[in-house]
Amino acid sequence: MSSDFLELTLTTLAYGGEAIGRDSAGRAVFVPFALPGERVRVRVLEERKGFVRAALVDILHASPQRIAPRCRHFFTLPVGEGSGNARPACGGCHYQHLAYADQLAAKTDILRDQLQRIGKIEHPPVHPMVPSPKEWYYRNHVQFHLDEQGRLGFVAAPVSADGVLPITECHLPEESLASLWPNLHFEAGTTLERVSLRVGDDVMLVLESDPAPPPEIEVEAELSVVHLVEEDAVVLAGEDHIVIEVLGRPFRVSAGSFFQVNTAMAANMVEHVLTLLPPHSKTIFDVYCGVGLFSAFLAPRCERLIGIELSPSACTDFAINLDEFEHVELYEAPAEAVLPALRLTPDVVLLDPPRAGLEKNALDALMALRPQTIVYVSCDPSTLARDLKRMLERGYILHQVTPFDLFPQTYHIESISLLTR
Repeated sequence: MSSDFLELTLTTLAYGGEAIGRDSAGRAVFVPFALPGERVRVRVLEERKGFVRAALVDILHASPQRIAPRCRHFFTLPVGEGSGNARPACGGCHYQHLAYADQLAAKTDILRDQLQRIGKIEHPPVHPMVPSPKEWYYRNHVQFHLDEQGRLGFVAAPVSADGVLPITECHLPEESLASLWPNLHFEAGTTLERVSLRVGDDVMLVLESDPAPPPEIEVEAELSVVHLVEEDAVVLAGEDHIVIEVLGRPFRVSAGSFFQVNTAMAANMVEHVLTLLPPHSKTIFDVYCGVGLFSAFLAPRCERLIGIELSPSACTDFAINLDEFEHVELYEAPAEAVLPALRLTPDVVLLDPPRAGLEKNALDALMALRPQTIVYVSCDPSTLARDLKRMLERGYILHQVTPFDLFPQTYHIESISLLTR
């Protein structure tokens, strides 16, 4: 057998959607689109001192958990053992070869492992994962890339192809978007970098590009169209925002603002946060507050709420979404700049940082404020584990970590942690 190929048995799933086995030298071998318990033949793509990245070539013994994927663009091996090359695959989904209940169990185990290995938390209090009401057609926001011919697609899985993979089906966007996106057509050589669709009370088409004249468009459907260049939004049709309703409350969401992509699960997360906190607090900080999803439900339960957010469009939305509350303040600046300047001891701090987690200066400033209660909403278990480790070293107690499956069919893991001083 060529030294470029390996045969091994896979043992566990890693965060990132890959299965892990060991080669004869004891190095970890990461294999996407494979499952624990499978005996596989792989092609080595990258060798490092302590690990190897490889592409799946043959499944010599399949896991009994393996199922047929729904989407034609999910990774599948060619017919005929030993052919050595799979057809190009989409990089958007990672677990379509697992039944949904098995996905939930796997992601819960991965979260627990990350907290143990990175956070050094011996017995992390991880609760069962809250499942999504929908395994398919759950996304209120989908972002496409364009290939050279102007066809919509997603970034190809690194082990199968480079660049953008044009697609003809996708089972993740909400039904209204799933029926719309195949009717979008763009000319070859367009300057657009990304094309997004968002749905709430209306549908919005967002066109993103480097500074350039707005593209010429013909709109036959009833939808808003916005050309987004960095932070500047140019309305080409309709409105510059949509309205998404959560637990009966409307939220204005502009073209450039972040909002949870699974609306039903956003409601579940808000309800969970409210169960963790007392019915009344004096001061609450909502750090990385976005358009105000959590703030809108926390404001009636405190005497003073301070939001901190860097995105200008999200701050504009926040101000409108919480306009009814006179005791709410908003700082448009990085958390690491605002937190050290505040001379308050909040009862509660809610954190909802981006995937990179808390910037170290922000975490140090937060610890200096000594809040009694911290609720940490995380979208990345590795950076969560790192930040929790630092908080526990400063005297905080971790009571629970509850994962929420906002992203079925993918490796992504959202969670909410409760800490007290």
